[in-house]
Amino acid sequence: MSTRPIRSVLVANRGEIACRVIDTLRRMGIRSIAVYSDADAHARHVHQADVAVRIGPAAATQSYLDIGAVVDAARKTGADAVHPGYGFLSENQKFAAALADAGIVFIGPPTEAIATMGDKIAARAAVTAREVPVVPGLSRPGLTDDDLIAAAPDIGFPVLIKPSAGGGGKGMHRVADPTELPAALQRARREAGAAFGDDALFLEHFVDTPRHIEVQVLADEHGNVIHLGERECSLQRRHQKVIEEAPSALLDADTRARIGAAACDAARSVGYTGAGTVEFIVSAHRPDEFFFMEMNTRLQVEHPVTELVTGIDLVEQQIRVARGEVLGLAQDSITLTGHAVEARVYAEDPARGFLPTGGTIEHLVHPDTSPGSGVRVDSAMLDGLRVGSDYDPMLAKVIAYGSDREEALERLDQALAHTRVLGVVTNIDFCRFVLRHQAVIDAELDTELLDRLVSDYTVGEPAPEAQVLVGLARIGTRERGDIWSSAVGWRVGQPAPVITRLVSGGHHCTVEILVDSADSESVSGTATVTYADDESRAPWTADVVYLPARPGDGRDSDRLIVDGVSQSWSSARVGETWWVAGPSGTRVLDLARPLLDEAADEHAGEIVSPMPGTVVAVGAHDGDEVTAGASIVVVEAMKMEHALTASVDGTVDISVTVGDKVDAGQILAVVTPAADADPADPDTADPATPNAAAS
Repeated sequence: MSTRPIRSVLVANRGEIACRVIDTLRRMGIRSIAVYSDADAHARHVHQADVAVRIGPAAATQSYLDIGAVVDAARKTGADAVHPGYGFLSENQKFAAALADAGIVFIGPPTEAIATMGDKIAARAAVTAREVPVVPGLSRPGLTDDDLIAAAPDIGFPVLIKPSAGGGGKGMHRVADPTELPAALQRARREAGAAFGDDALFLEHFVDTPRHIEVQVLADEHGNVIHLGERECSLQRRHQKVIEEAPSALLDADTRARIGAAACDAARSVGYTGAGTVEFIVSAHRPDEFFFMEMNTRLQVEHPVTELVTGIDLVEQQIRVARGEVLGLAQDSITLTGHAVEARVYAEDPARGFLPTGGTIEHLVHPDTSPGSGVRVDSAMLDGLRVGSDYDPMLAKVIAYGSDREEALERLDQALAHTRVLGVVTNIDFCRFVLRHQAVIDAELDTELLDRLVSDYTVGEPAPEAQVLVGLARIGTRERGDIWSSAVGWRVGQPAPVITRLVSGGHHCTVEILVDSADSESVSGTATVTYADDESRAPWTADVVYLPARPGDGRDSDRLIVDGVSQSWSSARVGETWWVAGPSGTRVLDLARPLLDEAADEHAGEIVSPMPGTVVAVGAHDGDEVTAGASIVVVEAMKMEHALTASVDGTVDISVTVGDKVDAGQILAVVTPAADADPADPDTADPATPNAAAS
């Protein structure tokens, strides 16, 4: 029976999770309230909510992380409760306490549970008391570097240094050589102190070939605790998850039951209520052994895969528990049916070291999510949305369900193929690359697999169909009122081909289209692509028909018919750049322009921001003499700092100051080369961004 009415909920978050929570609130007939910063004034969650309240400027510390502003917004709008989503204030005990003081329900666990599980050392002690297995190690308050160094041999190398106060991989280091431990501890303390304001560390044995398995739990205020099975989250890069699935292919039924019971005991150890996740590490070679890592006292990013295999709406359950209801689910009623896999769509460039990206979404296509498709999309994306550097780079999640793992993987691959984000570089093609890797297909996973696969990932030359599409689109978008300015190649006598010269990733090609017909509905003709970089390569020729999507025709993608075979493609033009997405992925192609060598040399000393962000440090002054490799400007984007360095010796002219917002491609400084200066050695520079080194 409900003891606390919840008729109006403020969602203290943004992006896809805010949209996802609002969906459930609407279905339950609960009024939804969004909060937004200046950067999110036109965001999807703002339009989707019943009410939206501005809480501050773009900086998260002055908006989404401002406890006073969020609580004040809840008071003003008459919110009965606040759902924190994940990230931001979702695991902040001061926020939960402030809501309690204001008489507003926090849709989450008690503050004591947040505090205990937020301290990794206290969490280990709490679950150990419940006989939940933990990784061998040393964890207690006040450990010094000397304490940890002395304990390491008994723990057994390799060891894993972990910060007590936070996660996300910050301050975490694997050490195999005992002589490297002292320096690694010093670095870990610096990183933990900077990231969490607390440099406390502890030490664990590093589990061989580790797999990351987490268990979803639900608990009410009446002592009922159940689990909803496990998720496999081993496909992660630098401790950040990329692809998750449920259930895990590693566990058998007996281990699933034991790890689920251990997760429930971990929740009971802190009097947990609501939805939470208990994370375990499991050796791929000993799948019947598992060890507690931590508990996340909130909804997880990857919760949709659990929802799809159980049929349970976790946000609804959170709200019911927050009302004070008795959990309406029993452990023996929980069954896992089929398989679900999720890919996170990030605004980042895998081909350039996963640098954060940004820009404006010029054209967006979501995959088919109709009933029976087996596809779900949790997204914050909109046509025209400006993706900046103020927040986490995750834009959406694409989730696929199948009767078995093979079907789920195939559906996800196809769903990603039909997820097109033109104008912003994303990791979609990288996710498809991962899904097609044999180790992933065979479920031979571990937490370091993606880091090993990265070196094999490359962005290939655009397919000839993509190159031809640009030529056809240029013809299809020209005004045809004046025959003399038309691009269809009309002239007295024989028709002439329409020529488009393109460059992408350093590859040059020429597209020639001999047009048979062109009107507002279609362009048809014969297309030939020749390759300037490889004269021995045979030209590509085909009969083509281009059918651009038109408003009201029910299509959100273009159709390209090549020698009678029809394919779905999407394109968008931004200045002299074309974005093209199709079966072979997304490519960026530039209209080629002849460049003189001396003109290119004029730009040799320019220091250009590789992504949108904020200047957080400037290491020189106007007129300073600098050397190649010296850090000149540091740009922060999406929680990462990137040091931009001089590529030549010379005199620097700085164009920005600390605090400035900058765009991708913006010139931040120029180094005028000294008369005898040589460019930085290309063998020691980052091949993707010669003047950028991530720190």
